[in-house]
Amino acid sequence: MKTGVAGSVASHDCLITVRPHDRLEIIIESIVHAQFGKQIEHVINETLRELGIRKLYVHINDRGALDYAIKARLITAIKRLEETNA
Repeated sequence: MKTGVAGSVASHDCLITVRPHDRLEIIIESIVHAQFGKQIEHVINETLRELGIRKLYVHINDRGALDYAIKARLITAIKRLEETNA
């Protein structure tokens, strides 16, 4: 299965894996999920909306990354997925 991956599981970073899917599915694993889970989901949804993506499987393993890092990792993972489909 084709996937795109970006990031790491180092402190204050996140590892994002994306793959084609028949719908939008977001799985969030985070050490700060109780405090920031909704914000992480919002950043992912907003980034996908900006990119015009409606169907994708997104898995994030968050280790306390800030919003801009989550967005950058997501965009990079998507670009890597697109490269594997080229």
